[in-house]
Amino acid sequence: MAYMLGVDTGGTYTDAVLLEDETEVVASAKALTTREDLAIGIGKAVKAVLETSGIAPDEVSLASLSTTLATNALVEGQGGRVGLIYIGFRPRDLDAHGLSDALKGDPHLICAGGHDHAGMEVQPLDEDAITNFLQAHKDGVSGFAVVARFATRNPAHEVRAASLVAAVTGCPVSASHQLSARLNGPKRAVTAVLNARLIGMIGQLIGRAEHVLQDLGIVAPMMVVRGDGALMSSTQARSRPIETILSGPAASIVGARWLTGAQHALVSDIGGTTTDIALLRDGKPAIDPGGAQVGPHRTMVEAVAMRTTGLGGDSEVQVIGEGLRGGLRLGPRRLLPVCLLAAHAPKVVHDALDAQLRAAVPGEHDGRFVRAICGRSREGLGPRDVALLDRIGEVVCPLADVIRVRIDFGALSRLVERGLVQISGVTPSDASHVLGTLAAWDASAATKALLLMARKRQGSGEVLAASADALARMIVDQLTDQTVSALLEAAFAEEDADFGDAPHALAHHALMQAGLRGHRGLVRLNTGLNLPVVGLGASAPNYYPAVGASVGTEMILPPHADVANAIGAVVGRVTLRRSGSVTAPGDGRFRVHLEEGPVDLSDQDAALSLLETTLRREAGAQAHAAGAEDVQINVTRDIRVAGVEAREVFIEAILTVEASGRPRVATD
Repeated sequence: MAYMLGVDTGGTYTDAVLLEDETEVVASAKALTTREDLAIGIGKAVKAVLETSGIAPDEVSLASLSTTLATNALVEGQGGRVGLIYIGFRPRDLDAHGLSDALKGDPHLICAGGHDHAGMEVQPLDEDAITNFLQAHKDGVSGFAVVARFATRNPAHEVRAASLVAAVTGCPVSASHQLSARLNGPKRAVTAVLNARLIGMIGQLIGRAEHVLQDLGIVAPMMVVRGDGALMSSTQARSRPIETILSGPAASIVGARWLTGAQHALVSDIGGTTTDIALLRDGKPAIDPGGAQVGPHRTMVEAVAMRTTGLGGDSEVQVIGEGLRGGLRLGPRRLLPVCLLAAHAPKVVHDALDAQLRAAVPGEHDGRFVRAICGRSREGLGPRDVALLDRIGEVVCPLADVIRVRIDFGALSRLVERGLVQISGVTPSDASHVLGTLAAWDASAATKALLLMARKRQGSGEVLAASADALARMIVDQLTDQTVSALLEAAFAEEDADFGDAPHALAHHALMQAGLRGHRGLVRLNTGLNLPVVGLGASAPNYYPAVGASVGTEMILPPHADVANAIGAVVGRVTLRRSGSVTAPGDGRFRVHLEEGPVDLSDQDAALSLLETTLRREAGAQAHAAGAEDVQINVTRDIRVAGVEAREVFIEAILTVEASGRPRVATD
């Protein structure tokens, strides 16, 4: 009997789940995510699930973590300062694929070296320039990224530069050919820079998480979920943290498949901050062919094709004052629910809400609060930002008490983006407390906050809502409408048919909307989804039945849907992929591009066989090193030929070897 522990750190909650023999959920637990130190929330959730299950810590044979840390860090522009060594490229190549934006002013060196498309050296590597650059910046960065022209055809210069980084600085180094086997140097450079930026942050999280588990008595090996839903060892995650972007959403897809057995469905996971939607096709998550996109950055990391919408249980409720009708809009910003803040600071919150309700005229900042997050660095803040942060102090404050002039809003936004301050206001979670469908925190505070918002005037001059209950229903209805739109956009994006318009335009088209309402006039219109939806997230049972009815499809709400990410974190497989190429530099010559350099052969089959044998050995060894057992290997070949004078001429072959197996578990 084996007990496996899955942990997921989300924007609001950290979830933990214990599975027995990968067949049954024994227990699950939640703790609030502690943004100042994620390991604290991890420890609380794991301790709670152990207490609930009655399982002794030393009975846990495997632990696995999915985390949004890498994704959030890249979106928010966080991470360490890095140095880029860019070999064989031109200065203008820094502007390609957003590389300059990814660098954010960090030091870089463009130096001689690199290879051509055939893997032959173009110029000798300028080792003196690299050594001087390393000496100048070794104390000012947390790591280095090394990218050489056509390194996927011959990585010799990247390998040598990486060895110089290790010898001169001792800093971590990210070599682009180890992160992707595909061509496109600037895009590989973006991936390598972001990977280098994340190494310290992810390494610290993994180290802290492992120490927390050890302190609880859990000595099982720890795995981490990759962005494609597969598992990797904690050691691999430390060196290749970029592969953990979209880890949390990927885990939810794997968890949905395990919970429901669904083969073809949309999976919609509503959290506190976002709704993540992906397609299950033939029981597997669809993979984004362009590489994972996080914020403004398009990487070369394989990840699930995920559409993320800024819509969750903690989304900001915005009142639309323009026009006669007015209305509401949710998100994309996340706020701390008033009901949750009141549970931690009841006197401050209730005193402020009561005073605002007594006022004859609604205030601009009614029902809004602000608090600082202690322990975060103030480095890089401007004078106005520092002044506002000092004004907020270390206690919860009504927003009206700290915003004195309009320009303070800019400072407040910067502090929120840096993770130094949280804003609290009305959210769907507050509406759910008012309606009685959620009772985790302070419903009385939520009612007062909604009463304040209900007093706001629309363009017609009428108040927004007659009561807190009426406004709460409006908020939940708006969440339903925006979720329906997100699902339709995701479905249109995956459609094989060419409708001509973008998914957003199609989802909001007047005919589509009329069909959802079952229009019956001279024309009969019926529209909706033609596949089921799996609803995940703690609030899915509250919101998603109405969503399923709106799109006319089956809404599957499985047991344990609130911890699907944590389940997905532990039921995945260890999967390693290695890719390589064979090119034809001349008639009758077949060049195999290997880690140690290109090898020329005169026979096509022999060249393909050499590459496959090498990739099988490397992928299998890496899978075993990652903790996989009973490894299975699959090989795909993409052989490209061209017709020349009535005969086929070999152009190039791309081989991909996938080694996959379940992670080994700890034994007595």
